[in-house]
Formats: sequence, C-alpha cells, structure tokens
Amino acid sequence: MRLLRLSFLLSLTSGLAAIVIYITGFSTLYGKYQPSDEDFEALQSLQSDFQKCVSANGLGLQAVRGKDYCEVTIDFSSDTVPKWVRNSTTILTKEFINALPNGWEEYAWRRINKGILLNRCENKTLCMEKLSLVLPEMPPYLPRQFGRCAVIGNSGDLLKTRFGKEIDGYDAVIRENGAPIQNYSDYVGKKSTFRLLNRGSAKALDKVVELDEMRKEALIIKTTIHDIMNKMIREIPIKNPVYLMLGASFGSAAKGTGLKALEFALSICESVDMYGFTVDPGYKEWTRYFSESRQGHTPLHGRAYYQMMECLGLIKIHSPMRADPNRVVKWVPSRGTIRAARIASEKLLTRVGAGSGDPLAACSIIKERVERKPIALSNLRKAAADHQKFVKGTTMYPLEQSLGHGALCTVPANRIT
Repeated sequence: MRLLRLSFLLSLTSGLAAIVIYITGFSTLYGKYQPSDEDFEALQSLQSDFQKCVSANGLGLQAVRGKDYCEVTIDFSSDTVPKWVRNSTTILTKEFINALPNGWEEYAWRRINKGILLNRCENKTLCMEKLSLVLPEMPPYLPRQFGRCAVIGNSGDLLKTRFGKEIDGYDAVIRENGAPIQNYSDYVGKKSTFRLLNRGSAKALDKVVELDEMRKEALIIKTTIHDIMNKMIREIPIKNPVYLMLGASFGSAAKGTGLKALEFALSICESVDMYGFTVDPGYKEWTRYFSESRQGHTPLHGRAYYQMMECLGLIKIHSPMRADPNRVVKWVPSRGTIRAARIASEKLLTRVGAGSGDPLAACSIIKERVERKPIALSNLRKAAADHQKFVKGTTMYPLEQSLGHGALCTVPANRIT
C-alpha cells in the first residue's frame, strides 16, 4: 500500500450546485468577502460527511482531512494510478466565439482548428469558414433539460451483469466512441441519445453513425475538428446532428472520454448514473465488453474520482459489486451542506461572484446577445425552464482561465444590469 495524496478544491459548476475537484495545491487567498465562522463550519461539516461516505461506500478507499479546509487525502491501493483532472465542458457555439475578445481571429483557429492542414493554415478566413460549418449558433441543450441520465462506459464489467433493460429506462443515454449496441443489448441496452467521440473515432465518423440503427444519436466531438471529419460532414450524407465540445482545462488536460461524458451529462441532466466503468477493486488489465484485453491503460485510474463524485451526490455508480438498482449511497452530504461549503470555498478561493446570490455575479465577461430566435421554453422540462428564468435567460460558458475566473455570459438584449 502506498499513500497518494489528491488535493481537491471545491467550486461551483454553474447551474448544477456541483463541487469541482482539482488536483492542485491550495493557497489561502482572501478576497472581497471575508469567510465567517459559519463558512468554516460548513467546510468542516462537508469534510466530515464526505469521510463517512467514502468509508461506507468506497470499497476500500478512505478519505482523510488534509492540511487546510479545502484539501482531502484519498488512500487507495498501489495498483491505482490517479491520472485525472476536472475540466469544465460545454458545447462550442458561434455565440461563444463571437463573444470572446478577438474570438474568431485568435481563439477559434488557433485553439480549435487542429486538423492536419489547419495547423499550418495561413489563411485565417478559410480556417474560420471550415470551423463554422459544424458550430451551432447557440447551445442545443440546456441545464436540467433531461431528468435521469445514464452514461455508459466500455468496460468489460458490463458482461458480468445484465443492465440492458435498466439502462433503457433513462430519459437520456450517453455512449462513447465506437462502442456497439447490436448483439450486446442485454448488457448495455438499446437506447442511445448522445455519443461522445475522441479524435480517433471522429476520423471514422461515417462508420460511427452506423452503430445507431435509428440514426438519431447526437454526435459530440471532443474539442478538435479534423480536416478528414470536416470533409465527411460536407460530402457524406450524415443526418445525425454533430457538435464540438469545448474543454476548458484547469491544469493538465483530461484525456478520458468517460470523464468528459460524465461532465456533459452533469451539465444537462437532473441526475446521472454511470455504468460500464471499471471501479471495483481487483482488476489488473483493461478490458472492453466488445474486444480483447488491451495493454497501456490502467483500469482503476478514475476510481477515486468517481467515488468522490458519488459521495458529493453528483452521480450514482452501478457495477458488478453495486448491482442493486435500489442501492442507497450512505452519508451523502445534504444539498444545503454542499451549497454552504461551495459559497465558503468560493470566498477562500476569491472566485468571481463569491458570496453573492446574483446568478450573473459569476460572470467575468458579460456580452449582450445578438438577436436570435428565442428558445421554446414550453418544450422543456419545468426544471429547465425554471433554471432559464433564474439566470434571466443567460447562456454561461466556462472560460479557459486560471482558478478564480468565472464564466463568459451572453444575456438577452437590454437585460444587462
């Protein structure tokens, strides 16, 4: 056994009341809002509940308080490699690029256009024209648009249980890369709402669309647009909606498609359940339910991360050792505890909008939106419509900035206060 220290910083994920976890150090910086005794009590309460939850549900993991109010140490076995980091994700839109200072001129073609030829492209106009082919004008999905969502990983663990019917009962199902459904529906279900693709899968977009017989999956590609993919979108009759996902990285970039799929689900769903992730102890090799074992991948790399998310009430884990669909996660902190701790941590981290109840206080940049067709709120779940009213119809995009920065917010015309 060896001790691996993971430092977790708490912060609000816009619209979700979620606590963001980072592998980074913590420096006690005091901003405009001085933390009160109640703030420190809230952080201590969250730490206490979190420790109890990991002890009761962590399958051998243990949580130990760190050197300050925002640090937690996770003890786990030596065969676990903690190579992960929390990112913020959103669907990339023309609205976001337009609202950034020099967005199209600098950000778009340098940070997103990374195809084989575009890296050497000297014609910015051509680069931007190619990029605009796959960017929606506005976000196609809203916070809390869906109720219960399931994220399906590709672990060979899925063949040890028959979760198929259970998975098909969710409001939305998110799958990854080239994972097949046909011949495996008893284990992975048949329903598929979204499919998140890495750059390798995106290069075979014409093959990926064949995995969904109904041709209704929304295909979401992580950050990068490729020349090959761009050509397929234009020349091959792909009827599926195709979007790019922006990953605003804090620290080193997270490579895992599974982590991105979870984050995307958390941004649009009321609750998120995960299946097909290797989280149970005792595994020494990487297996996928549709292929042979593979080398070069540590299957337990996200185990502590997923357990932490479960003990913050963000997700629920389903696995061979957690096969009971009615399993209760013990000692999950209450929403009130998490909210109070989030406010306290924002003050300590001097985050934008810390201590304010104004939903626009977290915005580093506020831009008036160019007139566009309004979102049909009548077609949304009540929870999603209520959220839109709460934020005054504002669209919030995470900024790719250092800790302490907020979001880029676009507001309806004449709504800037």
